[in-house]
Amino acid sequence: MAAAGRGRPSRTAPPAPLPSKLITACFFALLLPILLTEEVAVADALSIGVNYGQIANNLPSPARVSWLLRSMRISKVKLYDADPNVLRAFLGTGVEFVVGIGNEAVPAMVSPAAAQAWLQQHLVPHLRAGARVTCVTVGNEVFKGNDTALQAAVLPAMESVHRALGALGLQGRVNVTTAHSLDIMGVSFPPSAGVFHPAALPHLQPFLGFLSATRAPFLINCYPYFAYKDDPARVPLEYVLFQPNAGVADPHTGLRYDNMLYAQVDAVYAAIQALGHTDVEVVVSETGWPSRGDPDEPGATPENAGTYIRNLLQRIEAKQGTPLRPAAPVDVYVFALFNENLKPGPASERNYGLFYPDGSPVYNAGVHGYLPPMLVVSNAARQVIHLFTLVTIASVTFVLS
Repeated sequence: MAAAGRGRPSRTAPPAPLPSKLITACFFALLLPILLTEEVAVADALSIGVNYGQIANNLPSPARVSWLLRSMRISKVKLYDADPNVLRAFLGTGVEFVVGIGNEAVPAMVSPAAAQAWLQQHLVPHLRAGARVTCVTVGNEVFKGNDTALQAAVLPAMESVHRALGALGLQGRVNVTTAHSLDIMGVSFPPSAGVFHPAALPHLQPFLGFLSATRAPFLINCYPYFAYKDDPARVPLEYVLFQPNAGVADPHTGLRYDNMLYAQVDAVYAAIQALGHTDVEVVVSETGWPSRGDPDEPGATPENAGTYIRNLLQRIEAKQGTPLRPAAPVDVYVFALFNENLKPGPASERNYGLFYPDGSPVYNAGVHGYLPPMLVVSNAARQVIHLFTLVTIASVTFVLS
């Protein structure tokens, strides 16, 4: 009898369907990481900031860049405009921004009406939506060129923007300043002898008075790479890359500098103090090292760029101050987030990025990030998902009860 059943196909019962409540719960579990990523601000953020330039035609969307920067634990970003797409993409992330008014718009900002109109269009809507904007830069490196009309307009434009912020109830919440090239210095070594270039002095005396009165920072773009490129035989590479070296002593103060960036910062502090101000903070609004350059640009390699950024990052995260101000950590914005393929000038100008536009690192910068694929859910879709998930949560609660 037992053999009678041989040769017959066995019959296995079909799997029981998953309970609907389990399906619903699993669906919610899949959505939860998306929602958490959207709502949670940058935790345990790095002290260093980054410049997010966009002179390129191949960069990822601001929504994807938002993921990248949060994965890097970057919470401070400097823009050269007030791109609404960027500001919207970072809503709810806790990332704070420096936004900019371009040089071409500076003369118009002298008009109070124009300044208020710019703020109403480019800043106020984003602040109301929850964006964190802490500073507006009026122009960039305006004293580097020979546009005397632009140079004369910078301070009146800053004052106009500052008054417009006050009229909008934003005074004290958003600072107003401008960023300078290190070319504004007439003497930068030794640091204690730092003075501004004579041509800039008539503008800088009242400018520093404005910064002091409004408690706004003095922004300086410092590139030790330029000094090395101009004279590699006399400028030790170790000194500009924060590597171990004998350092250079300031003969007037006896302070020893083991890197050029800190010497440049202290020279700016000395120049500011020479004009009677000791209460203006210096912020390094740009610094970086190119990973590639033209044949006449020595030292522009991925290895040197990685060494510069890694060593700088270590010092900034250690809250290290300069020899002149050892208890005051240096505030720094690295230049730049991406290589920008449309920037004019030598090859180095297009190769300051930490990342290629596809999100792959140009070199080992000591900080890692993730650029998600292009199928990341948009902000609008997230809102729909968020609403749908609320309904799902209610359903799960009802089914499981």
